[in-house]
Amino acid sequence: MAHQDKLISEDILAYLQAQEDKSLLRFITCGSVDDGKSTLIGRLLWDSKLIFEDQLAALETDSKKVGTQGGDIDYALLMDGLQAEREQGITIDVAYRFFSTDKRKFIVADTPGHEQYTRNMATGASNADVAVILVDGRKGILTQTKRHSYIVSLVGIRKIVVAVNKMDLVDYAKDRFVAIEEEYREFAKDLGFDDITFVPISALKGDNIIQPSENTHWYHGPTLMSYLETVPVASDIKEKPFRLPVQWVNRPNLDFRGFSGTIEAGSIKPGDEIAVPASGQTSIVDKIVTMDGDLDEAVAGQAVTVTLKDEIDISRGDMLVDAKARPDYADQFEGEVIWMHDEALLPGRSYLIKFGTQSAAAQISELKYKVNVNTLEHAAAKTLDLNEVGICNIVLDRNVAFDPYADSQGTGRFILIDRYSNATVGVGMISHALRRATNVHWQSLDINKNQRAERKGQKACALWFTGLSGSGKSTIANLVEKKLHSLHKHTYTLDGDNVRHGLNKDLGFSDVDRVENIRRIGETAKLFVDAGMITLTSFISPFKSERKMARDLLEDGEFIEVFVDTPLEICEKRDVKGLYAKARAGDLPNFTGISSPYEKPENPEIHIDGSQMNAEEAAEYVVSRLEEFGILDVWFPEI
Repeated sequence: MAHQDKLISEDILAYLQAQEDKSLLRFITCGSVDDGKSTLIGRLLWDSKLIFEDQLAALETDSKKVGTQGGDIDYALLMDGLQAEREQGITIDVAYRFFSTDKRKFIVADTPGHEQYTRNMATGASNADVAVILVDGRKGILTQTKRHSYIVSLVGIRKIVVAVNKMDLVDYAKDRFVAIEEEYREFAKDLGFDDITFVPISALKGDNIIQPSENTHWYHGPTLMSYLETVPVASDIKEKPFRLPVQWVNRPNLDFRGFSGTIEAGSIKPGDEIAVPASGQTSIVDKIVTMDGDLDEAVAGQAVTVTLKDEIDISRGDMLVDAKARPDYADQFEGEVIWMHDEALLPGRSYLIKFGTQSAAAQISELKYKVNVNTLEHAAAKTLDLNEVGICNIVLDRNVAFDPYADSQGTGRFILIDRYSNATVGVGMISHALRRATNVHWQSLDINKNQRAERKGQKACALWFTGLSGSGKSTIANLVEKKLHSLHKHTYTLDGDNVRHGLNKDLGFSDVDRVENIRRIGETAKLFVDAGMITLTSFISPFKSERKMARDLLEDGEFIEVFVDTPLEICEKRDVKGLYAKARAGDLPNFTGISSPYEKPENPEIHIDGSQMNAEEAAEYVVSRLEEFGILDVWFPEI
């Protein structure tokens, strides 16, 4: 390295111990594009003499090849590692660097400034202790500055450095620095920051990075490095109630059963009483086992295996908690969601939600409002688009254990996952449980679905007809019901147009309303199936996610997807209502097949080629397939 610590060559073990004893600060650099985040970190490493000789040689070569400083050293290249970043002169991915000084160790996350990469910035901020928010002294506070500041506050960072950069380009003017400070303080007054420090810097020239600058003789605060080396970051996470999400049930032999995971909060000792929220059972900690031997105490951040004095039912996804300070255990909560996907969040759509080692199915039951990051005002919204932040009520398919994010970050945050692509589409922080969730219980009944269906001499199921408008699905469904009725089967048809006269009369045809339309029909069909009926539904139901949501409401074999696959051109020729013509003319927005997508089923139980079969043939085919599935081959009771 350009800087050699004498201790390395004289006593490597002492050097390693000294490094181990230093405190660690995790910080993030953020702000708008071209505010100089990567340059700042590169300058920190350069001025701290923390660059290897080969890195220095490569930096000099790269600065001449792809640098932005006319052949001079381009410090940003130390962080911008992707080829696309170097070619465009921007940061895209989150870049992490470790370095240390005599006083402290650091892990810095350099995050992108472009709005389209805000999701990457949120990822980088999730584990930081301090945020360094850069502001271009020429441009002042920008929209992305505000967005990043708001996200920093959301993830719980409370210590902020506002580094007013490029002071050399405004002649180190004090009045410019003061104006930016006043504007930012006014904006951030409601963000909940405990401490905001302002530092005038030039990342390119090195002003106030390591040493105080003579160019800012009017500034008497700390340099950036001085602040980072001395800012207190003592965490109270070890003082919080004990939380251990179980990642693995460790059972190497019949004589050992332990529960492995990383402690998210608090501490634990042998003899402490723990509880399992899912079952309510309690036990006493017997041992805390690690590869290096048993521990007398384990604290937040340590990966351990805990054994108990009692045999109680615990699985992956359960949580071991302080028996005297238990988390919430509910299936509904309010949370703040940062949307991270190009496809908008749609209330009513089914997502997967993951809290640590727990997973569940989830729906956004209500999007209460989204936050205007410029003004922090609340705005009514039906969807969240990429990089938008909203306050939502979220409903799960089962109870899970969690804490409010403000109380315990590790057990109060979650991610939302698309059920088809498995892409992470959102991240969020739990505000509080919705208490009404604990007051509603499922009432058990003596007569069940199978008994009702047996009385009717059939197997209960839902025939889910899907296809474009004009594909013939309603006509075919009607004929199928007539044929089943003639076989003395008990049926009911839920038709798309009919339910919009009553149950769904309040819904339009936006993506959000389409999702809610199918959610309601799925729940209604489930009730009919529970009544032992053969239920026919005839809806366009254009989205795979909602059809899967309806399928997941029922048991295996009860959901029979019937895809009426009629080409668009044939559907348009059958258009007796003139809907396609209106859609083509732009008079009908969000019309499936024209201005709104139809996602074809990939593996329907029954596939009807609408260009080859007429309605009567299709209905006969559906009934024959039902016989093959064993839906109709059931003893019929005597009347």
